[in-house]
Amino acid sequence: MTLSRAVAVVAALLVMAAAQAPQQAPRMSFFITSAGPGDGANLGGLAGADRHCQQLAQTVGVGDKTWRAYLSAQATEGQPPINARDRIGTGPWYNAKGVKVAENVTDLHSDNNKLSKENSLTENGAIVNGRGDTPNMHDILTGSQPDGTAFGVGEDRTCGNWTKNGEGSAQVGHHDRQGGGQNPTSWNAAHGSRGCSQQNLQSTGGNGLFYCFAIN
Repeated sequence: MTLSRAVAVVAALLVMAAAQAPQQAPRMSFFITSAGPGDGANLGGLAGADRHCQQLAQTVGVGDKTWRAYLSAQATEGQPPINARDRIGTGPWYNAKGVKVAENVTDLHSDNNKLSKENSLTENGAIVNGRGDTPNMHDILTGSQPDGTAFGVGEDRTCGNWTKNGEGSAQVGHHDRQGGGQNPTSWNAAHGSRGCSQQNLQSTGGNGLFYCFAIN
């Protein structure tokens, strides 16, 4: 075999091997926090919640991305509302197993998204307890309406924009998309919490967890 022929054969084999090699899963860009900060719905505001997302991402090797909590904040005097949907980048987003849960913001807030108990995993790739598990932790903090926007001025749906751990209420979604409430199958707007403390959140099927998305 001539040298040129040998080179051609080797090149062809390398191309075949590359074609047959499994495709590497996209790096994670979406997760549910494996734990909250531990002070109920007092997350230290949006900045504290973002910091928590970033810290958890760092522990699993994706801290080089910029992470944001999927949380809305209601308007206060001199401050306009902040919509969760506007904080999380443009997608697409993948869970820890490489499953694409949504292509973009519109897809995320449609019936086409792939959010479910099996796909809405923690940063460690674990499934969060849902309805029927002990304890149930399917209430995920969002403070948002179904379209990902903040509630209007009036009844507090964000536990004081994520600074209260006592009286009040926060809108939650069901990551397993089942249960009770006004909209039990909604991943981001199922019902309001009974209160803002860690005990309050746990008593209605939560644990102070929230969604995190990478914006880049």
